[in-house]
Amino acid sequence: MTTDLYQETDKTRTRRARSDPSASDSATAASRTSRANSAAKPVVTLKEHIVEIVSDSGEGAQRCGQSFGAIAARIGNGIWTVEIIPAEIQPPARSIAGTSGNRVRLASHRVTNGGDEADLVVAFNEQVLLNRLRAGEIKHNGIILLENKWQNDGNAAIAASYAQVREQVSSAGYRLYEIPMEEECLKYVPDPRRGKNMFALGMLCCIYSFDLDLAREQVRFVFRKKDEKVIDLNLELLAAGHAWAGANLDLKFAIPAERPREPQVVMNGNTALALGVVASGMEVCSMYPITPATSASHYLSDIFEKVGCVVHQAEDEIAACTFAVGASYAGKCAVTITSGPGLSLKQEGIGLAVMGEIPLVVVDVQRGGPSTGQPTKAEQGDLLAACFGGHGDAPKVVIAASSIEDCFYSIIMARKIAENFNMVVVVLSDASLATAQQPFPRPRFNEDWLAPPINQSPVPDGARPYDWDPRTGLSSRFIPGQPNGMHCLTGLAHDRDSHVAYDPDVNQEGIRHRSLKLAALQKTLKAPTLYGDDEGDLLLVGWGSTRGAIEEAVDTLRAEGLRASSMNLKFLQPMATGIKELLERFDKVMTIESNWCDSLDDELIAEDNRRYSSLALLLRARHLIDVDCWGDARGQPLKPGDIVRAARRKLEQR
Repeated sequence: MTTDLYQETDKTRTRRARSDPSASDSATAASRTSRANSAAKPVVTLKEHIVEIVSDSGEGAQRCGQSFGAIAARIGNGIWTVEIIPAEIQPPARSIAGTSGNRVRLASHRVTNGGDEADLVVAFNEQVLLNRLRAGEIKHNGIILLENKWQNDGNAAIAASYAQVREQVSSAGYRLYEIPMEEECLKYVPDPRRGKNMFALGMLCCIYSFDLDLAREQVRFVFRKKDEKVIDLNLELLAAGHAWAGANLDLKFAIPAERPREPQVVMNGNTALALGVVASGMEVCSMYPITPATSASHYLSDIFEKVGCVVHQAEDEIAACTFAVGASYAGKCAVTITSGPGLSLKQEGIGLAVMGEIPLVVVDVQRGGPSTGQPTKAEQGDLLAACFGGHGDAPKVVIAASSIEDCFYSIIMARKIAENFNMVVVVLSDASLATAQQPFPRPRFNEDWLAPPINQSPVPDGARPYDWDPRTGLSSRFIPGQPNGMHCLTGLAHDRDSHVAYDPDVNQEGIRHRSLKLAALQKTLKAPTLYGDDEGDLLLVGWGSTRGAIEEAVDTLRAEGLRASSMNLKFLQPMATGIKELLERFDKVMTIESNWCDSLDDELIAEDNRRYSSLALLLRARHLIDVDCWGDARGQPLKPGDIVRAARRKLEQR
């Protein structure tokens, strides 16, 4: 979902209220009552807060969280959301493993990650609350708003479970509020599972002093494709939750917000990827559904045809890749979107594009592995597969998006590189970015994003399909239909005329020139900038979605007087010139990644058998520098606090 952020004037709000009969008298009265009651409460001003809404799958907690985040962003708060997704599509109700929901971190400043433990949690039953408690996701003195319907459940085991959890939570020092959500929602709907999320949204808007009119607009936007009666009902539930919280809760917070000075949009990473495809000028996306990448192609399916482009859903991942290769061969660069298992299946098709020197963009929204692994969980486990997957020497460009905004611009960059160098470009995102939401300045279209018109002029006499430049490895691209450009293309080794050739020297020549293109691109890259000082005791190096958490950890370390900095690598193959010199400015270097690395604390692990995390392995091999690593493969976005603790341990080592 993508939402525009704007500042509504009093005049437009008045016009909308006059023309909006859905803002019923009862809802308006409830709003007035809530404002009257909450006016007497002391308002606690905060710099930031982390809120989680959790429920059984299908009860709408994710929608509630997304809406809450969007409202905060429209007000001017910095936000970052994290979806809490169960492994199963339809897990059993009231199961710890089936917890579904959303985390929203909102602040008076820009936010780049989901933060550490939650300050406030809304839980629709005690089992989903247990999920968050056992995962250590709630602060020890945190606020818990718990649905109380289960305390008098007809099933004695359920009532006993509720009582036990209530006692544990209260004795552990949490601030527990038992909320009659079902009882209140039954006043409006026969099935509270269809209304609790909007009631909860109303409560949160009251607690955090959000404008109820702005919340109504967001609800209208969310349900814009529904019948007007459905919209009206959800607006009533929103107002009811707002009124109930105002009358019954002693919680009132305000997080100062600053209206954006330029137009903003808020969206998740997959939507940003899809819009990047449109903005890049690519006209064909071929895909096969796979979690967590599918929503990017779904969004494209909704909009791509409107701009004269095509989304092709193939019968499998192999067909999706080869369809994209064929579309690119026909004249323009195409994109295929997938996740880890799909990347594995696409490798032979990717190899065909490498051998034929056909531009292709491959988007890999990474997830937990190996095999089916953890489809709904985050991991950075595909870096080595992206760089070296497939058989034979198949050089590819690999770049990683580090934020929601960067997802958009990375696709534009990838298309330009793919066509300028006639190469495969792999863009790495992951499940953390795919579902997270963040506001960023609305992109302003630039014609430089697009490819020039296809060259259909006759091929000059004597030109050859693979007339490789001896310095750069580049050659002109022949487009099917160009006069004098006819040639046969296969996946076999070939000479400059595209003739199948098994001569050893010819094969060596082709490999050399395809490799030279990586070197030619590398010469154009600038060294990454450092976050923090240019030298010090510790440099934390990351890539992709970990950037925000790493930089926040560096801020914490520096505030403690520690000499720490960080560096984020966008280009992972090839790597920019100058990285070695930057690494050598620090006494210690450690990568921070969401993939596995062995710990020297394990009895069997020593320096000569330790497995390093992916980026650490690449840096050690390329620059011959002692690069340590810290990794987390639990399937969760990295937390700044965990990185701080890992960095402190590294700094304490002799």
